[in-house]
Amino acid sequence: MSGATNELTLQQQVEILRQQLAQAQKLTSLGELVSTTTHEFNNILMTIINYAKLGMRHRDNATREKAFEKILAASNRAAKITNGVLGIARNRGTDREATDLAQLVEDTLVLLEREMNKYHIRVEKFFQTVPAALVNGNQIQQVLLNLLINARQAMSGGGRLTIKLAHNAEENVVELVVRDYGGGIPADKLPHIFDAFFTTKQGPDASGKGGTGLGLSMCRDIIESHQGRIRVESTVGKGTAFTLKLPVAPAKAPKPAPIAAPLAAFESDVEPAIQ
Repeated sequence: MSGATNELTLQQQVEILRQQLAQAQKLTSLGELVSTTTHEFNNILMTIINYAKLGMRHRDNATREKAFEKILAASNRAAKITNGVLGIARNRGTDREATDLAQLVEDTLVLLEREMNKYHIRVEKFFQTVPAALVNGNQIQQVLLNLLINARQAMSGGGRLTIKLAHNAEENVVELVVRDYGGGIPADKLPHIFDAFFTTKQGPDASGKGGTGLGLSMCRDIIESHQGRIRVESTVGKGTAFTLKLPVAPAKAPKPAPIAAPLAAFESDVEPAIQ
């Protein structure tokens, strides 16, 4: 047996390294997210503590009811954040299923709400009614986090960020657009932004995010593995838009109609681009 058969081929080694790189990027994103959500949890805990004290000090029903409502709302928000972080941390493999992208966007924005507010980013959503997409929700959420954080970084002085959802019936895809109104990407750099280790940033910003040149490369790999497409349009001074095109989930086959029972059975038994 030749030595070559005992060793991994170069292509296999590259694939192993690519997977390790993707996992490292995922862990980096998770670490950044934990840093952000830790501050948010502290705010939530202070809300719960303060309203619990208010309820204990005041015996009247109106004040206590208000305190309980605030505590419940804060607890529900904490649960959403926890579920979001755990969802990203959990390794769900590569299984794909019919996924509500509008809900996925909402869940992702919950994780970044504090950061968007801190940097004075106004998020506007334009959601059409769209069919479910056939995706791995965990992986698409990683892509969304990367694009949203990039958009926030492109507007260092604050600004407007839009997210659009639409159904392209002709191509049978759901289109998800993330658009910022920042400085834009120069035309000579635009063709390279999906290349591994290419970055237009000098390094991580004050929040510790960005600058590795791995994020957009990972995004492209994830979208293409879904048989989808990712497109970018950008104009210097006007901003950048990323468009994801993801396949529509096949419709479930309707259940067969029940066979009519004989009449006698009912007698004894009756049972619901940038401009």
